[in-house]
Formats: sequence, structure tokens, C-alpha cells
Amino acid sequence: MTGTKHAAFDAGRIVREVRGDVFLIGIDRVAKRNGFTPAMLRGLAEAYTAYEEEESARCAVVYAEGDHFTGGLDLTQVAPFMASGEPLFPDGCIDPFDLREPRRTKPVVVAVQGWCLTIGVELVLAADVAVAAEDARFSQIEVQRNLLASGGATVRMVRRAGWGDAMRYLLTGDVFDAGTALRLGFAQELAPPGEQKARALEIARRIAAQAPLAVRATIANARVALDEGRAASVVHARESQKALRASEDAAEGLAAFAERRPGAFKGR
Repeated sequence: MTGTKHAAFDAGRIVREVRGDVFLIGIDRVAKRNGFTPAMLRGLAEAYTAYEEEESARCAVVYAEGDHFTGGLDLTQVAPFMASGEPLFPDGCIDPFDLREPRRTKPVVVAVQGWCLTIGVELVLAADVAVAAEDARFSQIEVQRNLLASGGATVRMVRRAGWGDAMRYLLTGDVFDAGTALRLGFAQELAPPGEQKARALEIARRIAAQAPLAVRATIANARVALDEGRAASVVHARESQKALRASEDAAEGLAAFAERRPGAFKGR
């Protein structure tokens, strides 16, 4: 094995696959419990961007190879990178944590197993739907390393679980199990170990079968409600509904309703 190949392997990789109308994004650094390196962070942003730009893809599934979703950031590699002032994600790429522009407009389902630490929890919270294996274990351990959880956990944990439950885990870094993740609203379903990816794919295919313009409009309107409040969301919904009614898929939706069949939507 050459030094170059060894370095590339140690850096880990993010794999992509288009499977029909579902875009799969895989985390692959199994030997290191899928600990994220700078190369993997860039690869993740590039994969989310490729998904956004792939016209045939209507839903994405993010999953991990091996027994664990991720052991978090590999600080031995990421800390010097962050200290250098380099951005974690290339300019112009979609932010996988959905914290800055450009933001994705299409849905993401995530499948989690084994250890899911720090960045893993934040990827779960940034997704639209999460399926956790019953053996999954979660922790946001930044306070144990004199760090701030900066991938959205301090915002989204509070929104999902409420202040007390969020602080219970943000301020201690304690581990919580899949049942707790379900109770707190971090995961939406539990699956037997080894079946989480298949279940996530089922949900993704179900989402992909819906009218894609309406799916995007739904995500956008829900974001407006969270970010700007009820009044802004009502205005946004009115404008979005007008645009949806003017689309080609609106006629197909009416025809599918009248004929009592699933819609064959084109996203136009």
C-alpha cells in the first residue's frame, strides 16, 4: 500500500449512490468508528450539494457503514484544521447542519446505529426524519472537552425536547439510549439493529412518491414558522399554495384524486 493510499484511507470517505429517486449518502471510516476528519466534512457537504443538484433524487438517506454511526469529530485532525481558520465546508456547498446558506430544499432521512456522538447527534437533529436502531447510544459530549456544540444542538435540542431535557444532556454530556432519543423527539422511529437503513429507505421512498414541489414547499414553510414565526409562515403558505396551484403537477394531483390512484408527479 502506498503512502498516498494509506493517507486517503485514514481520512475516511463519504460515498454516494443514486438508487431510483433516492440519493444515498454513506459515512465510511469504519476502523475509526466513523470519526469525522476534515476530508469527510468536505465530502459530506459535497454529497449534500450533489443531492440538491440531482434532478432525479427526491429524498436522501444518510447512513453509516459498520457498527457505529459516528464517534464524533476526530479532534486530532479537525482541531488543527479549525484553528487554521479554514471553513469546515467549501464555499457554495450545502451545509449538512442546515445553519447557513445555501440550505437544502429537499428532504433527508437518517439511519443511526451504535454510537452516535456530537456531530452525529447534530446530523440527526438537522435531518427531517431519523430512524434509530434499538442499540443506538447518543451523547453530546462537547462540555467534557471544553467545547461548544456548534452544529445546531443548542438550538434544536431545546426546540425538540424543551429546556430542561435539553440541558440535562447538553450540560452533562451523559449518554442516552434510543428509547430516550425517541421520547425526546430526536428519533422518529426505532428499528431492530441492522434494519435501520432498510426502514429509512422505506420512509424515503414513501416521501419520494409524493409531489416533490409540495414536499419542498412543506419543508420551506415549516422552516419559516420556526425561524420567523406564525405570521410569516401564514403569508409564506399563501404564496406557496398559489405557486403550487399554477404547476403542472397540480393538474396531475386533481386527476389522481378523481381517479383514485397515486399521482405520477414530475416536479413541474
